[in-house]
Amino acid sequence: MKQKEKILYLVIPCYNEEEILPETTKGLTKKIHQLIEKNKISPKSKILYVNDGSKDNTWKWIKEKSKEEPLITGISLSKNKGQQNALLAGLLTAKEYADIVISMDADLQDDVDIMEEMIEKYSSGIEIVYGVRKSRKKDTWFKKTTAQLFYQIMNLLGVEIINNHADYRLVSKKVLKELEKYKEVNLFLRGIFPMMGFQSDIIYYDRKTRSAGKSKYGLKKMLNLAWDGITSFSIKPIRLVLTLGIIIFLLSIMMISYSIIQKINGQTVSGWTFTVCSIWLIAGIEMLSLGIIGEYIGKIYNETKQRPRYMINENLMDKEKKKSE
Repeated sequence: MKQKEKILYLVIPCYNEEEILPETTKGLTKKIHQLIEKNKISPKSKILYVNDGSKDNTWKWIKEKSKEEPLITGISLSKNKGQQNALLAGLLTAKEYADIVISMDADLQDDVDIMEEMIEKYSSGIEIVYGVRKSRKKDTWFKKTTAQLFYQIMNLLGVEIINNHADYRLVSKKVLKELEKYKEVNLFLRGIFPMMGFQSDIIYYDRKTRSAGKSKYGLKKMLNLAWDGITSFSIKPIRLVLTLGIIIFLLSIMMISYSIIQKINGQTVSGWTFTVCSIWLIAGIEMLSLGIIGEYIGKIYNETKQRPRYMINENLMDKEKKKSE
């Protein structure tokens, strides 16, 4: 198949993004037309918006825009399922139509100008191309510090992850077919793609500031995503609990032996402060350990139910098929 015949789909998860979508669409359609004119991609290429249960007019805007702009299409999930599940829904839907897929956020902070380089790397045999920001200079101190801490923890736990990479990446149809085999409910795509083992490469870019609207990915969502990443790819936290248990057990034997010797020698003291502190310390560690174990059990519970990770309520591409027939 020739390079110019490659169909590209851009997958963009959206949650309450009606403010930014007009500008995002303007920038993306311009880039798609440029790539088509250069014979880099097929004219059948599309921008696939994934409405993740938005409460504003996001889906209404997408449907109306798709009627006047052939490059625009979309799917709407039945309810908000989170950014990772929305992204997965878009990727697996696009797999049926596209040869290559590029995923990115709706705020257009990712540099669209590196798409051509991504496609060129794919043409040279690369199956996954990661878009990685050069620096975090524009982030707040808190966001920069917590992000660095997250990547350090993930590396410490032995999880293969690309530093400073979010979800701006190109993946081939071959990769998406394999991705479909991953059935876990607790999704962390940034960890799944590197572990798949396909030939990959990195392109660095400068991340832009958001031009309209507010980020829908607050601190709580970022912490949940980070925790999913840690617990979905490593059992080291549970092993750490076991290690702590062994250490506390050995210390308790030492303290019991010491107390017995002191009792025999008649050198007992009240030791109220030490007793209270030790009880609180051990109780705190036990509660923390139970919490960590409980998180893993909860994830096992969710996985064993095998409930759908998302449900597509409306698919504009189905309507396009019916019209063509």
